Amino acid sequence: MAATATLGLVNLLPKLNGNRSSGRKPFPNPRPPCLPSALRPHLPSPALPLLSDAPSIPASAAAAVAFSLPLFFHPQVSSLILRLFLYPLIAVEVMAFLGWKDALAVDGEFGLLEGRTFALVHPVVMGGLFFYTLWAGYLGWQWRRVRTIQNEINELKQAAPTAPMTVAAGSDSEASPPASPSPAEAKIQQLTEERKALLKGSYRERHYNAGSILLGFGVLEAVGGCLNTWIRTGQLFPGPHLFGGAGIAVLWALAASLVSAMQKGNDAARNLHIALNTLNVLLFVSQIPTGIDIVFKVFEFTNWP
Repeated sequence: MAATATLGLVNLLPKLNGNRSSGRKPFPNPRPPCLPSALRPHLPSPALPLLSDAPSIPASAAAAVAFSLPLFFHPQVSSLILRLFLYPLIAVEVMAFLGWKDALAVDGEFGLLEGRTFALVHPVVMGGLFFYTLWAGYLGWQWRRVRTIQNEINELKQAAPTAPMTVAAGSDSEASPPASPSPAEAKIQQLTEERKALLKGSYRERHYNAGSILLGFGVLEAVGGCLNTWIRTGQLFPGPHLFGGAGIAVLWALAASLVSAMQKGNDAARNLHIALNTLNVLLFVSQIPTGIDIVFKVFEFTNWP
């Protein structure tokens, strides 16, 4: 098409300037320099005499025609144009044909962020964090057991009387056989073995790491759930689930703020830490029924993806 348009433009040139005595010289070369060599075999033969008889055109126009045609038909340039414009256009048309816009829940302003996939991220993550909270509580209780068991051992040692050694009469070298351990001593030995086994579990470090992960991902997903609701619906819904989730995030922060005092041996901070996390678990349990209702609404008002 481009070659035909060029030939038509050149055919008009003799009509615009039919006087050949104007002093301009015709092309010294009968082959026009503006056409690529790949197109010359496909040109109709009657057009060649017309080109040879045509007068000269301005150099700027000849350069423009000579530049535009070869550049457009160059394989690399054509491939680049297809990648940048044609292929994305085809992809958009296919998506529209398949009805993917229906997956964009409200107006499609935020794209796939309004779809069902991102809406289900919050309940899945928070469900996993609920069980992870129970696991972190177990680790913390085991570490507390390591500390309290030593206090029990010390109390038993103070309360247990020291058994005096008896020596048989008339013998200076022979001692009486060792007496069986008292119940207090047996209890001390049992608690000591239990404490050694607990120390091998490294519950202190594991509880600290679990609490850090729970705080980071919990607060992140609590805020992310609110943002996802706003993206899908354009508003937030004040109610038990929203207020309960906000309370859980606050309790996480308050419990984490007591770590410094707990490391210094403050028993009041330790007890308050346990109380806050216990309340956190109760709030988490109360979130399960309301969260399931919201998941049903997500499946009702959204589509994949």
